[in-house]
Amino acid sequence: MLFGAVSEHEATLAKVSRLLHDDVSQTLSAVGLQLDAMRMDFRNVAPGIETRAAEIQTMLEQVIEQLRDISNHLNPSIVERAGLQFALDRLAGNVRERFSGTLRLQLDPGALVPTSIATTFYQIAESAIENSLAIPGCSQIEVQLKRAQHEFVLEIRHNGKAPEQNGPDASLDRLRMDYYASKNQVTLDVNESPKGGTVVRASYPMPPPAGAAGEGRQA
Repeated sequence: MLFGAVSEHEATLAKVSRLLHDDVSQTLSAVGLQLDAMRMDFRNVAPGIETRAAEIQTMLEQVIEQLRDISNHLNPSIVERAGLQFALDRLAGNVRERFSGTLRLQLDPGALVPTSIATTFYQIAESAIENSLAIPGCSQIEVQLKRAQHEFVLEIRHNGKAPEQNGPDASLDRLRMDYYASKNQVTLDVNESPKGGTVVRASYPMPPPAGAAGEGRQA
């Protein structure tokens, strides 16, 4: 029931995100173009229209940018549009605005994770970070995306207190991580230290190098 609810919730958020990004934002952009055309048509007969039109266009641009930010926040398809590294960097920036501790981000530019797995990695990172923020004493979070032993690896570390002191929100975030990993056969390991600190490790096999399969058949 929980997994079904999560899937339905994600589908709803994705639908709202697409509506904001594809329909509302494009409609506002069209309004801006019509406003500019009207400004050019009437600038000779209405001298003040230039200034007023510029003010309205500035407001429209601000609203469109806000809608895009909301759309990206609602739907992790930002990974599909801009890549996992960009999405993680943006996520880290948003978290830093409300986290009093230190968040470090280390991204291997050569870790070209397939899109479906990249989306799962992003969802796991988001849940793991939220989990970290809910843990008492957490003052440092590290996110690392790398290649290791023919695998794509995502690691999220924090220095919070022992797991038995976690709240219910942290447990829910852990369930989310398990759910996302199981959907795409991503291996997920969570190592918790009783003295404090946790490492969340998500991994997925790298595809064989181009031509490797053909060489194997030829041999």
